[in-house]
Amino acid sequence: MNRPAIPSTASDLELLRRFEPVVRFTRGEQFFPANVAEYVRRCSLWMHYPDGRDELLVPEGELSPEKLIQPCSAPFGTVQYLRLVPPLSLEESARALAARDRRRRGTGPASGEVFHEGQGRLARGGLLPRLADALFSLTLLLRGRVPGAVAAAAELKYAAATQEKQEYVYYGRVVRTSSWTALQYWFFYWYNNWRSGFRGVNDHESDWEMVLVYLYEQDGQLVPEWAGYASHDFHGDDLRRHWSDREELDLVDGHPLVYAGAGSHASYFRPGEYQAEVALPLPRQVVRLVQGLANFWTRTLGQAGGRGGNPFRIPFVDYARGDGRGVGPGHPLAWTPVLIDEATPWVGKYRGLWGLFARDPISGENAPAGPMYNRDGSPRGSWVDPLGFAGLNKVPPPPVEQRLLAERRAELERRQAELATEIPTTTAQAQQLGSELRAMQDQPHLARRYAALEKQVDELAGQASSLLREEYQNALLLESLAQRTSELQAGRPENPRAHIRHLARPVSLAQVRFNRLIEAWAALSISVLLLGFVALILFEAQYLWLGVGLLVFVFILFESILRGTFVSTVNGLGVVLAVVSALLLLWHFFVPIMVGGLIAASAYLLVQKLRELRA
Repeated sequence: MNRPAIPSTASDLELLRRFEPVVRFTRGEQFFPANVAEYVRRCSLWMHYPDGRDELLVPEGELSPEKLIQPCSAPFGTVQYLRLVPPLSLEESARALAARDRRRRGTGPASGEVFHEGQGRLARGGLLPRLADALFSLTLLLRGRVPGAVAAAAELKYAAATQEKQEYVYYGRVVRTSSWTALQYWFFYWYNNWRSGFRGVNDHESDWEMVLVYLYEQDGQLVPEWAGYASHDFHGDDLRRHWSDREELDLVDGHPLVYAGAGSHASYFRPGEYQAEVALPLPRQVVRLVQGLANFWTRTLGQAGGRGGNPFRIPFVDYARGDGRGVGPGHPLAWTPVLIDEATPWVGKYRGLWGLFARDPISGENAPAGPMYNRDGSPRGSWVDPLGFAGLNKVPPPPVEQRLLAERRAELERRQAELATEIPTTTAQAQQLGSELRAMQDQPHLARRYAALEKQVDELAGQASSLLREEYQNALLLESLAQRTSELQAGRPENPRAHIRHLARPVSLAQVRFNRLIEAWAALSISVLLLGFVALILFEAQYLWLGVGLLVFVFILFESILRGTFVSTVNGLGVVLAVVSALLLLWHFFVPIMVGGLIAASAYLLVQKLRELRA
């Protein structure tokens, strides 16, 4: 397959422009890749100290990228951060929410880009995931959370800035390492409104996302081989796709096509709705108990199993439909590229957060750090090791691979020649000593020497066997290396997804009966269940456990009817009741069952031993 190429002498900017991605957003997206300097000018700079104090260092309107990197000494545990939206009173929050709604209903760019959720995320999971989601929502009240009004205020600020100057920026970096040329495209967003805008996991001020293109040199040209996209829940090899894989990687005139998640801005190779899941952090003992019960259910009882592990998984949907704005080659909206590297002051010298430090202990609502650093100030892996980020630190470019294969084949062929001499020599030595060993048999006065020689013979025999195995394995490896070399030389395509362990796929929406009803049920069920528990406690406390069991039973049956799984649910409940009945019988009749079991075991053993005597 012909691929686009560019002379290896091209400048960094020319390389970045030649392969810059096309990013398509979901309809309803409000934040797009923006200029860092404009964002910084509209922020204030703060310091959070270990004792809980927050100190304003530079107020809004006075901050610049130059002031951002001024040295500032602080004790261990201090967090430096930007703040886009100042603290809002209740009245200011209401005004921000109202102004945002008016803007979206108006006639500007935001109008007409309304997001439609479709099938809700809670309707895609069962009762347990919705219970876990309720617990997750309650935890937001107990830990750091960015209020929804902050997202509205951030949207208004961003809209005001883009009215003055609308540009779509990526920050490009070129890294040449280990025969690869890695092109990094960093996208900065003013806000991540995944939770408040699209019912996702979290909200936080600012967002950094990245796309990579990997090139190799051949005949003075740089040729693209891989594209890598940063995404949720995927790491290493799973982040990259081969340039020739048209089923997984779309191209627009030689530019990779990226589908950005709504609000989350995560990057995907295919358009659609991706189901992300967050598992509640249960105690280890509980996880082991749940795994044991799941194994018993699937392996011992032979019932259909789920995904295993922690069943309290909260479903979230990342909408990467690609039906909104498109930025890049072949689209009306063009990129403004900006080159960066370690010497760029705000990249290399600012280690703080690029937005509000929400004091979230699990960091989901805290703003991220910049492209070069993690939140704790340590170097970001994707920056210092762009090859390892997508699992390419173990994959050579095709021209280099051919050279490495040739070197390895020559090494193995030399070793095979050595083995052709070593194997007969070692075997002859073992046979010679074996002859001496047989001559010493039945000679008591040579017992000590016999034992020493026997050990030597065994070692030589084992060495000869090991050399023969090595020769055989080398022959097989040489055959494989020769086949791989011929494939590379002939340019025959290989499986472009052989490296992928977990392939990101859009969710295929199942047909759910009574769709509107199940949407309403998904939204109301947990609250109704909790109110049912309250009613039992207040009015029928003496039958509390019986009532709870009956209430849960009714909920499960109603859920199965809505989802069309009534038969399988009834079968499963039947198995559960059978197991519970067996356990109750075992509990009440433990001694007779134990005595009967011992009698049966003794009778079985007696029969087996009598059969041995007869034989």
